[in-house]
Amino acid sequence: MTAPATQTTDNLITARVDAIENSGWGRSFTFYQPRNAAFWVYLMLVVTGAFKLFSMLSASAPAYGDAIALSIVLFGVYGAVFWWFTHHIDRYARQPVKLIVVAFLWGSFAATWVMAANANDAILALYAKTFGQVWAKDWGAGLTAPFTEEIAKGVGLLLLVALASRLVRTAFDGFILGAFIGLGFQIFEDVLYALNSAASQFGADPVGAAMSTIMLRMVFGVAAHTLYSAIFCAGLVYLLGRPAEPRRVGRGLILMASAMLLHGLWDSAAALSQGKAILLFPLFVVMITAALVLVFRVFRMTVPRERQFLRDVLTPEVERGVITVDELTALCGDRKARKTFRKSAASHADRKRNGYVLEAAADLADALAQARGTESDRVEFARSEVSRIRSGQPSVKL
Repeated sequence: MTAPATQTTDNLITARVDAIENSGWGRSFTFYQPRNAAFWVYLMLVVTGAFKLFSMLSASAPAYGDAIALSIVLFGVYGAVFWWFTHHIDRYARQPVKLIVVAFLWGSFAATWVMAANANDAILALYAKTFGQVWAKDWGAGLTAPFTEEIAKGVGLLLLVALASRLVRTAFDGFILGAFIGLGFQIFEDVLYALNSAASQFGADPVGAAMSTIMLRMVFGVAAHTLYSAIFCAGLVYLLGRPAEPRRVGRGLILMASAMLLHGLWDSAAALSQGKAILLFPLFVVMITAALVLVFRVFRMTVPRERQFLRDVLTPEVERGVITVDELTALCGDRKARKTFRKSAASHADRKRNGYVLEAAADLADALAQARGTESDRVEFARSEVSRIRSGQPSVKL
């Protein structure tokens, strides 16, 4: 009777090691890779974009310094909220913070000021010469930015794949990293919009004019670059295929095209509504709703593979009696499953304890990933923390 049980345990351990290897969970990221051409391409474009942006801001600072400072602070806070939320939903094989920062910087400087800005200016000039100034003003942005800007952000993901091939393994990884690329793009593009508004009306009320733009960009920016590039980059991973994500060309192309379509409709809203405010607002509501629905569906489409990785990593801990089947089910489920598990306890204190147990089990999964599925002091400590929290014992003070 012992042999089958031992064989089952060995199979579970093998599945754990495979999940950690396939997902890249627990691996570190090294940015400085002088022998990797992708490193130098990334560095050159990001530095060039940063220099271009700061040159532009410094030239305008004497006249519009207050407006620039206000926009940077407010959009910084706004971006921090998006950053927290995006990091919060990445609760499985989490990407290293260093890689997330690298993605954010690409969107902030390279994609925005080196690639998209130059391409947009050139194509808009061609549109104006070919179709006239009026047509270019109405439709130029909607038929330019979706292609130039999404491709520029997608190039950033390709460079991240080249720099961190063992970390960018699934469409969900593309979804998360794409969101951070888009977040960087959105924040600094919004700063430019605020600066342009400050200079309007001959600079009579730069702070007031900038504030109006800031508020509008914050309200309607809920469904903008962060969402578009999350969808686009998830589709890009499907298109390319990765070791842990089978290639699905059709799905990838549909997602990429959907992101560009949403982007194009957004930039063409004024032309579509024919400048009528009574049509413009409901059109924005419809587009925001469509973007939110699509990004939620893409999240639900890409996240099951990550949840399976988590299940494979923690299933041996059920066999060891460290966590229960209900805890594993809740941890590998959606928000509703976790909420149901927390509320299954009788008292308020027990419900809080259930939540802490799930957090401790997630920490155990991180520890196992860091140890590549082997035993370590950190793994043993994480196991003891799960047991301690479940039993309600006080923490040990060293």
